[in-house]
This record gives sequence, structure tokens and C-alpha cells, in this order.
Amino acid sequence: MDCSTLLDHHVGTGVCGCCGALRPRYKRLVDNIFPEDPEDGLVKANMEKLTFYALSAPEKLDRIGAYLSERLSRDVARHRYGYVCIAMEALDQLLMACHCQSINLFVESFLKMVRKLLEADKPNLQILGTNSFVKFANIEEDTPSYHRSYDFFVSRFSEMCHSSYEDPDIRIKIRMAGIKGLQGVVRKTVNDELQANIWDPQHMDKIVPSLLFNLQQGEGTESRSPSPLQATEKEKESPAELTERCFRELLGRAAYGNIKNAIKPVLMHLDNHSLWEGKTFAVRCFKIIMYSIQSQHSHLVIQQLLGHLDANSKNSATVRAGIVEVLSEAAVIAASGSVGPTVLEVFNTLLRQLRLSVDYELTGSYDSCVNIGSKIIKEHEERQLQEAVIKTIGSFANTLPTYQRSEVMLFIMGKIPVPGVHPSLGSANSGFEGSRMIQVMLLKSLLQVTTGFQTTNMLTALPSSFLDPLLSFTLMEDAEIRLLVLEILVSLIDRHDNCPKFSTISIISDISVLKLKVDKCSRQDNLFMKKHSQQLYRHIYLACKEENSGRPHFETLYTLLALISMELANEEVVVDLIRLALAMQDLALNNEDSLPVYNRCAVHALSAAYLNLICQLTTVPAFCQHVHEVIEMRQKETPYLLPEDVFVEKPRIPKLLDKLEGEVLFLQSKITEVLGGSGYNTDRLATPYIPQLTDEDRLSKRKSIGETISLQVEVESRNSPEKEERTPAEEITFETLKKAIVDSVGMEEQERERRRQVVEKFQKAPFEEIAAHCGARATLLQSKLNQIFEITIRPPPSPSGTISAGYGQTQTRSVPVYEMKFPDLCVY
Repeated sequence: MDCSTLLDHHVGTGVCGCCGALRPRYKRLVDNIFPEDPEDGLVKANMEKLTFYALSAPEKLDRIGAYLSERLSRDVARHRYGYVCIAMEALDQLLMACHCQSINLFVESFLKMVRKLLEADKPNLQILGTNSFVKFANIEEDTPSYHRSYDFFVSRFSEMCHSSYEDPDIRIKIRMAGIKGLQGVVRKTVNDELQANIWDPQHMDKIVPSLLFNLQQGEGTESRSPSPLQATEKEKESPAELTERCFRELLGRAAYGNIKNAIKPVLMHLDNHSLWEGKTFAVRCFKIIMYSIQSQHSHLVIQQLLGHLDANSKNSATVRAGIVEVLSEAAVIAASGSVGPTVLEVFNTLLRQLRLSVDYELTGSYDSCVNIGSKIIKEHEERQLQEAVIKTIGSFANTLPTYQRSEVMLFIMGKIPVPGVHPSLGSANSGFEGSRMIQVMLLKSLLQVTTGFQTTNMLTALPSSFLDPLLSFTLMEDAEIRLLVLEILVSLIDRHDNCPKFSTISIISDISVLKLKVDKCSRQDNLFMKKHSQQLYRHIYLACKEENSGRPHFETLYTLLALISMELANEEVVVDLIRLALAMQDLALNNEDSLPVYNRCAVHALSAAYLNLICQLTTVPAFCQHVHEVIEMRQKETPYLLPEDVFVEKPRIPKLLDKLEGEVLFLQSKITEVLGGSGYNTDRLATPYIPQLTDEDRLSKRKSIGETISLQVEVESRNSPEKEERTPAEEITFETLKKAIVDSVGMEEQERERRRQVVEKFQKAPFEEIAAHCGARATLLQSKLNQIFEITIRPPPSPSGTISAGYGQTQTRSVPVYEMKFPDLCVY
């Protein structure tokens, strides 16, 4: 061997002297595949002989590989790149042809040569080495390798992905080679548990940023499809498209425990390069992620994003808004899989971000106290963030089933600060305005959750624990809050998408053009209205009395009344709604609350528009005739009492509203008469609607969030006639609460003193006195028990129950209950 090594100085395909025959056969076969002129390429005939030899004697594979590696290293050093290409082609063919247990040793030589090429300065050699590695990566090995390491290849391919070569064409080729190399490493290692774990952070921190860097270069190209498709040749020319396919493949292979390691580098890359603020690239990245991972793992990505949002709580509003926007997009995609078991945790995090944003906006600082070096907070950016959070809450809610959405609605309602009931969520620095803004934001969030909410059982979907606090907000002075509550009620009641048909108030001569969807009221709906109808009517009536109500309020009230008529109405509800509309007319007519002229005209117009609708729904001709006659009279004499003159940009209303009477008013007596003939309850129709104003006086005083509210206690039995006259409940104000606290302190002192005296008596009093005291109590107890027994144990009503006594008196004989004789009809 030493001799043959010394004589190994070939010229072309031969060797010096006659010692060539002394060389091993595998070396001669390897030498013969190289032509004299490298441009002629691999000698195919000789390559076939080498392949046959390798298959016949697999134990020689490692020596063939070592010799090829030696020749390739020498040719690289001598810049004989033609022979380098021939050597790599030969290695590739041997790899593809030989699948045996000895291939491991051959692979070591192969990887050594690939490494040599990747370390070269020439781009062509780097690309050549990468292509050979990719071919190797596609080979499924029969036996595992315990000691093989791919750390160098991960680092080198990642470096090639960031190439900054001067020539743009060569730079693209190098980057694409790096992407293909990373794809090869992933394919080779991801399914082999004995190989190096490619999901370790040390590898993911190199692979993922390299892919994102190239994906960002083609940011203008949108993601093609929800799932990876086979790319065409044209697409392979683009590094961004190749990167996307590689990224999808990587994520598609990620198991449950590897999702976190794959997502964390994405978040870090977006942070380091300030890519959250642009939103577009971040959204595109997470669309690829959500569509590529297994659907049952979607909630893990959502949790990672929520955690990252919390970690960036004190970052700029644009960054937080970007994360929230990504969350919103991811939630829609996650609907096909699962949002995860911790649904309320998702909403809790988003609501917390909403609260923090309100605090930041009002305090102007990310810290509890304003520091000189604190960041400047821009109010408009915080407002944009708040809108983004509200939108995201809606996106998440739309992915949930009905029962979970009901839980979320209750959860959000529990977060809204109700004066005197729930504590304020605002910080000490934000004060009253903070609490008001949080109320508005949370109600907007609740509106997003209720949008599209449909349930067959209103009673279970809207329990009293949700409906009572919601309706209490209709009595607040803040017009924006009242409008939000009305919109939420409309969204909850509208189950057939009729709401858009009532967006504006108008007198419709024929409602058939609206193509309304009306179903028969179900038993569950009847139970719901039986329980909550009076509460709804009362708040609708009281909402008409608010001075600062505007056009949107009256339009929403009209929509609410119309939807109740179509979704929840039976005969009794229709009668009550007509009475309510007439009571609203009387409210505007009498003007006991000194409402502005516009509000009075608006209430008249609202009442007219609703009666025009309900009369056509009832299909009673005489009722319709009366309503149309009044409307026609108003069009002639008092057009300012109709919606066409009131609910416009420039209302045409008089400065003063004269006393109205006669034919321009809807008459309760007339309506009762015409509906009575159609079988409606005339007694109920003839009774003017008087809202249940128990606690109304003090509830209406709750004009701001800072004032103490009174506790509203409603008993269902109030509707019964014998309970009509009740003493009004005592008003609970600050003074009464203060007095109760002071009195309770005094009572505690008296109770403490009494207990002290009892203890002292038993410690110091003589035994005879204590015994006499206890004996007296025992005697009293016994006498009371005897009285009870006398009442419960009576003789049976029969002659045998009495016995004659002396002096003409009768004595009652005490008979135990178990000995009494009962008639057969009394025994069950």
C-alpha cells in the first residue's frame, strides 16, 4: 500500500511506470471514471463498473468514499473544478444506487466532501455541495446513525440564506441554495428520533429567522393557499415562494411539544425588526403558520400570541395593535380546529389589555406615575388599539358555539363596572373618566360578542344575572352607553336577520316589501317574555324620557320594538306593545318631564311608526284603518309628528309644541274597540300602560357612575291585583347607609356587653342561683312543648273519643296519632 501510495501520480487516466497494476482495484475503478479532459464529463461506462463493484463488495464503500474525498480535496485545492463536479456526480450516483448497512461509513466521507464544498469561497461550489446534500436528504436510510451531526450544515445553510453577494443573480441562487439546504436538514432529521433534535432552540433560532428573512423579501406576494401545493418551475425561481413551501413543510411536521420552539423565533424576529407595526408581514406569517400546523394545535399558537401580548404590555400602542391584529386573523383560522380549553383566559387577556390601554390614554404614561423619561403616548394610537382589541374579541367569539358564547357574555358583563355593584376597573389615576371609558369599551366588546348570536332558548341564553345589569345601563345619563345597550338588545333578539330592514324609521304603507322573516313564537320564547317582558317595556319607556337621546337612540328603540313584535310576540305581548306605544304618546303629550321639543316630536314619530308596523302585523283591517287615518291627518296638519320630518339631518320641527288633540292622536278607546272585535283582550287593552316605577325615581337619579345607586328589588308577585298597593321601598342613600353602619356599631357594643355580663354571672354567681335560673328556663320550655303536643295530638271525631266525667262534664281522651282511625277515603 505504501508503494502504491507513493506511485499515485496519475497523468490523465493512467499512472507512472508499471506500478499501476499494484494499485487496489477500487482505486483503479475510481481513477477510470475521470476523463483526461474534465469538459468531457463523467465516463459513464466506467461509472457503471464502479457502481457494480460497490454493489458486489459493499464493504469497500467506505474506502471508495475516502478515496473520492481525497481526490476531491486535492482538486479543490488545485482549483480543478471540472474534476470536482465529476467527483460529486459520482458520489451522488453511488449514494442513490447503494442502500446497505455499510452506507453509514460512506455517508461520513460524503458529508465531509459536502462540507469542504460549502466552506469554499466560490458560489458555484457552495451550490454544488448544497444540491448534493439535498439529494442525500431525500434518501431513506435503513440503519440509524447515532453519531452524525448536522450543526455545521444548519449554521452554514442559514448563513447562505442571508447572503449579500454583489451580483444579484448569484445572490438569489446562493439564498435559494441555503433554503433548499435547510429543507434538506429538516427532512433528514425531523422523523429520526436518534438524530440531532432539529426542534431544539439552538437550531430553530437559526432556521426560522433565515426563512423569515427570505419570506420578507417577497412581502408583496400573498400566500397562495391554505395548504402547501406543488410549485411550478416558475415559482421555484422565487426565493420567497421556495421559502414559503419550506416554512410550511417545517411547521407541518411540528408535533405538539415542538410548536412553542417553532413559534418563539417568529415572535422574536418580528420584535427585533419592528415588523408588528406594519401588520401586513406579521399577519402573512401567522396565516402561513395557522394553515400549516395541525388544526388541533391551533390553540397553542393563540396562547403564544396572548403571552407575547402580555409581555409587550408597556410597548407602544402600534406594536400591541399589530399583535392584536394577528390574533384576530389567527382566531378566524383556528375556528376549524379549536381555540383551546381556556376560552375565558383568552377574553380575560384581551379585556386586561383594553383596561391598560384606557389607563395609558388617560394617564399619559405606561407606569403608575408619570415619569420624566416615560414614553410619549399618542391618544389616537391607543384608540386604534382599543378598536383592534374589540374587533379581536368579536373574532374569537364568532368561533365559539352558542353555550360558550353565553358564558363569555356573562364573563364580560361581570367585568363591566356597575356603580355600587361591581368595582371600578379603572386605576386610581384614571378616576371617573377611566371607569366610564371602560364601560364603553366593554359594552362595545359585548356588542361584538352578541353580533350573530342565535339561540333557540332565550331563557337560558339570557339569564337574569346577565339581563338585569345590562338593562340597568339604559337608565344612565351617558347617551353613548344607553345606545350601546340598546344595540346589544337588538343583536340578541334578532335571530332572523331582520335588523337591517329597520335601520331607519319611516311610515311603510305595505310591509310586505320588506320580506320579513316571522316565525311562530315558541314555548321557550313565551316563558322568556312572561318573565322579562315587563322589565323590557319599562326600560324602553324610561329610555324615551332621557333628554339627551338623539336620532340613533330612537331608531334603535324602533328596531327593538319591531324585533320583539316579530321574534317574541304572542297575543298578550302584542296587546302590551300597543299599550306601550300609546303610553309613549301620552308621555310626549303630557310632558311631565319637561322634555325638549325635538324629543317630544321624536317620541310621537316613534309611536306612529311602530303602530303603523304592528297594525299590519296583526292584520286587523279596522285597526289598520284607524292608524292610517291618524297618519294621513298628521301628514296634512302636523307633519312634525311623523318620522319623515323628525329623523332627518335637519329636523323640521316647531320651536314650541302646541297642545295636540283630536284626529292627530291615536285613541286607546278606538283601538280597544276595533281589536276587541278580533278576539283580543279588551280589558287589558282598555287599561293604560303604567310602567312599574318601583325604584324608578332613585334609579333615574343614577346619572353618573360616581353616584351611589339604589338596590332594585323586584318581586314577581307584584303583578297580582292584591299586591298593587304597596308601600314604596325605602330609598337607600348615602345617609341611610351611613346611619346603618353607625347603628350596627352600637348594636355590636351592646351585644358584647351582654355577653360579658353572662360570662361574669356564670363565673361569680352562687351555684343555687345558676341552677334556679336554668330550672326556670327548662320549666318554661317544657310548658311550651306540652302546649304543642296538645295541639297536634287530638282525639278522633267519633263518640268513642269522649268519656263521661263527674258533674256532667266531658273529658277529652288523648289518643296518639298512630292509633287514630281514619276513613278509607282519607288513606292513600
